[in-house]
Amino acid sequence: MNITKTLDAKGLACPMPIVRTKKAIEEVNSGDVLEVVATDAGAKSDLTAWTKSSGHELLETKEEDGVYTFYVQKG
Repeated sequence: MNITKTLDAKGLACPMPIVRTKKAIEEVNSGDVLEVVATDAGAKSDLTAWTKSSGHELLETKEEDGVYTFYVQKG
């Protein structure tokens, strides 16, 4: 997977990880992959719902030691 940009949203509470993700996805081109790193457990359901409603694709989600990593491909 070729990551174009990484967004560090660790320590941010809902809804800030999604707010920052929306802004960051605007800065990459269609087809690019945005890596989002967050510590808010709510980000998992939020990002899943947001990618479906916004036309982007959530390629993969990982969780390790309370840190969630999401890979979002811009639609």
